[in-house]
Amino acid sequence: MKAFRKLLIPYLIWGSFIIVIPMLLIVVYAFSRPGNNVVALTFTFDNFLRFFTDQVFLSVLIKSLRIAFVTTVVSFIIGYPVAYAIAKRSERQQLMLILLITIPMWINTLIRTYSWISVLGDFGIINNILMFFNLKPLTMMYTEFAVQLGMVYNFLPFMIIQVYTSLAKMDQSLIDASYDLGANRFETFMRVVFPLSLPGVISGITLVFLPAVSTFSIPALLGGGQYALIGSLIEKQFINVGDWNFGSAISLIMALIIMASMYLTQYFDTDKTIIKKEENNGSAQA
Repeated sequence: MKAFRKLLIPYLIWGSFIIVIPMLLIVVYAFSRPGNNVVALTFTFDNFLRFFTDQVFLSVLIKSLRIAFVTTVVSFIIGYPVAYAIAKRSERQQLMLILLITIPMWINTLIRTYSWISVLGDFGIINNILMFFNLKPLTMMYTEFAVQLGMVYNFLPFMIIQVYTSLAKMDQSLIDASYDLGANRFETFMRVVFPLSLPGVISGITLVFLPAVSTFSIPALLGGGQYALIGSLIEKQFINVGDWNFGSAISLIMALIIMASMYLTQYFDTDKTIIKKEENNGSAQA
């Protein structure tokens, strides 16, 4: 056991350098004024007050949360039926379909997002097809629709894979027992399949919502830099404006929002697990 603990020391040191120390620097910058040095820091809440008292920054935060929420809902609506259909296939077909879903993830996110410009652009594939049929071309680039589409495209596989994992591991005897007790397909799905797949759904929601609320590359490419979200705002504060203190404050606010989201999803997941255990104990006693 002691030898095993010694093996963890290099990983703890490396984790401290790449996680703990940068987070501490963000906290220090967030609670200090611009121009302070490390020796004489003046702690203040001005950076946070500036964010919450400025309607522009609050509107960016609300817009980011709204787009991330819509992305998560759309990914669930599309991803769950796809995952369910894959889980119903043979084992060989499941492997092939999951491979087809994961292959685009092997390509860099920027390249995958940039490829949508050739599809949604003014002279892209869609508008060329419309003009071929003498239809009026559409303006899709640098709009909320383009940003939303890019997010769903990039994060949808996370939802599909998580839900599929839960459905594939499901005990088929439970579904057969539901049919034997007189339940139809809809009742079996609502009372057996969907509740047992909730851990995968919650994991998928977490993996979609968290990166969607903080992404900056997708709005930068498909929004043309004109459609600012909270991730883009943080990037501008660090790179363009050079206000590291305000950028750190926004980053800390986003970190707290992300941790709160993770806590809520974990709470609901734990709650479902407790209910399932109680149901299993009750059936065992019966």
